[in-house]
Amino acid sequence: MSVSVPNAMTIDVEDYFQVSGFEKKIRRANWDQFESRVVASTERLLAVLDDANVRGTFFILGWVAQRHPSLVRRIAREGHEIASHGFWHQLVYSLTPEAFAKDLADSKEAIASACGVVPTAYRAPSFSITGKSLWALEILVQQGFKVDSSVFPIRGHDRYGMPNAKKEIHWIQTPAGRIREFPPSIARVRGVSVPVGGGYFRLLPWGMTSQAIRRIQAHGRPAMFYTHPWEVDPGQPRIRGIERRSRFRHYVGLKRTEGRLRRMLSTYPFDTMESVLRAVESRTTDANGASCDAAETLGENANLVASQNVAFKENEA
Repeated sequence: MSVSVPNAMTIDVEDYFQVSGFEKKIRRANWDQFESRVVASTERLLAVLDDANVRGTFFILGWVAQRHPSLVRRIAREGHEIASHGFWHQLVYSLTPEAFAKDLADSKEAIASACGVVPTAYRAPSFSITGKSLWALEILVQQGFKVDSSVFPIRGHDRYGMPNAKKEIHWIQTPAGRIREFPPSIARVRGVSVPVGGGYFRLLPWGMTSQAIRRIQAHGRPAMFYTHPWEVDPGQPRIRGIERRSRFRHYVGLKRTEGRLRRMLSTYPFDTMESVLRAVESRTTDANGASCDAAETLGENANLVASQNVAFKENEA
């Protein structure tokens, strides 16, 4: 019997002033000086999901978990999957392996202290595990993470993207063991590459996102949608003095997000990453009980992961 596979609903829980596009203007040491709106905006998202009877995966920033533990407990209590978004929202490729390992460990501790759940899924801030930071996958495995959702198979973005990476769920082998990669979704629609979520969801017509989801499903894959609490908060303060491109990316279409999100949730089935992965495994398990999907590895990336770790160790010597 065929197993129905839903799409993955994911939320990166961070405040509006913590985005990568603002980091040249807003120092992390000054974050506490800004009005925090992450609790109210996350609660707004929780209400949208609850109205649609949908559970999602929440990639929570450790900084947020440390300052708003009751919010993290509510997310967990309402049946959503708890995952890590790092602690300080730093681009992974801007860090040393040691600094990344500490940021990751700090995020795990903050989240576990808030709700009692030790996260095993991770998404890098701004999808910043790229060709130059694949070494981070080994550290994820070392710290007990089972799933990553950081490698964006997209071309042309200034902060992220591995255009030749696999678009489907797959395993990546590292020197420390395997980790499953659940990449953000992208599909070709009307000659345009359409990512499913984020600013693209606000900027592009709804019909293009809908077609992208249908196209991904037609290829037998679940779509991965991502958003942020600040994207359903059109009343958030405007940060002055940021570059035009960052301002456009952040503020365009904020008033449209909630309505479009409700429309999408009423049109397509969504669930947590964990539930989607279980459904994929059930669908791909053969008669002997061995998962076909589990046999996949990303050979080229595995070799690159190993070579990058060797290079860092040589640089340390």
